[in-house]
Amino acid sequence: MLSLIIRLQALMVNACRPRDRRDGGQTTAEYALVLVGAAAIAVLLLAWATKTNRVARLFDLVMDQIVGRIT
Repeated sequence: MLSLIIRLQALMVNACRPRDRRDGGQTTAEYALVLVGAAAIAVLLLAWATKTNRVARLFDLVMDQIVGRIT
């Protein structure tokens, strides 16, 4: 009997609650904005790394260290 009363009360509370569906796609839009921001940062970082040639120098330095420890 108590479980029936609880279920009825839950149904009444849900029926009386105002339904505002205007923000239904807000989460999807927020995810899209975060992905666009992350892509923009990645493009800027890639452009900087390509222009300055620092990634190639870092790779050469690491490989030289590895080869130096092996031989």
